Amino acid sequence: MEIAIPNPEVDRYFEVGCGRCSLGGTPDCKVHKWTQPMSLLRKILLDSELEETVKWSVPCYTWKGKNIALLTAFKEYCAVSFFKGSLLEDPHKLLHAPGKNSQATRLLKFTTAAEVQQFEPYLRAFIHDAIAIEKAGKKIQFKKISEHPIPAEFQKILDENPELKSAFEALTPGRQRSYLIHFSSAKQAATRMARIQKCIPKIFSGKGFLER
Repeated sequence: MEIAIPNPEVDRYFEVGCGRCSLGGTPDCKVHKWTQPMSLLRKILLDSELEETVKWSVPCYTWKGKNIALLTAFKEYCAVSFFKGSLLEDPHKLLHAPGKNSQATRLLKFTTAAEVQQFEPYLRAFIHDAIAIEKAGKKIQFKKISEHPIPAEFQKILDENPELKSAFEALTPGRQRSYLIHFSSAKQAATRMARIQKCIPKIFSGKGFLER
């Protein structure tokens, strides 16, 4: 199989980072911390049926337009994130959920080029299986919105503001879910209220929690 054509936008990502913080384009950008392992990961991802593009300001790998994986730099590690990772067979328990409420995404984490070389066979197998899952049309069985508790603070605001309630109910299930998880994860009532107030304009605009 021939290696896919590298995307110039991803070249730029490696040069200046994702641009989502003030450290972009500086030596302190976290992308530069993981240059060697991420370069190796990129080669492995390209050596497959996947196409390389940029989404959400980071390298994204797709199959026939369907999102398969992201290549992302974090503060403590870099990772390949599989969109339907929870469907992947993982007998060696190498994949990590990014959060306790993550129903789909799973990460394969790296900190050195040596780790990439060590786990390359597993990564290639995950990539192959992730593509096969997409080809088969398999889908994640997400919890229903009704299974996610609505924080009391948010419910009170919805009851008092019919227009906001309508706007929230008009959101896609995924967007609704992301807001409820975001609000509920705050331990303090004041923090939950602050998060809710900050997100109200986005809800009215029809955007999800992570959308700009």
